[in-house]
Amino acid sequence: MKGVKELFFPVIGDYRGNLIALEGNKDIPFEVKRVYYIFDNKHDLVRGKHAHYNLKQVIFCPSGQCDFMLDNGEEKKTITLSSPDKAIYIEGNVWREFTNFSKGCAVVVLASEHYDESDYIRNYDDFIKAVK
Repeated sequence: MKGVKELFFPVIGDYRGNLIALEGNKDIPFEVKRVYYIFDNKHDLVRGKHAHYNLKQVIFCPSGQCDFMLDNGEEKKTITLSSPDKAIYIEGNVWREFTNFSKGCAVVVLASEHYDESDYIRNYDDFIKAVK
């Protein structure tokens, strides 16, 4: 899907457990300028419901699982994040909604820029106009 790529992080493990180490401009395809996480969501709640003009994000669930419904204006796709080593890389103008949160689900977002409200598209009709 244009604007969306699935990433898989290398897991280092031994008898003690597993570890995933992430480095900006290496494992993450940009310099990370902002990190936030979402947790304690109700199962059927829908989060997101927006796109960005320029922001790049890598999104993953270190715990639990949820579904990401993605729309680039030409194609729609749902990706389930259910493993701490699987992530979604979203470049630019892609509408995203996430739902179906399992109990204990945590969603981590690594962003290429600091928060900027002017980069958000919060209305779906405006998003469709922007991608056409």
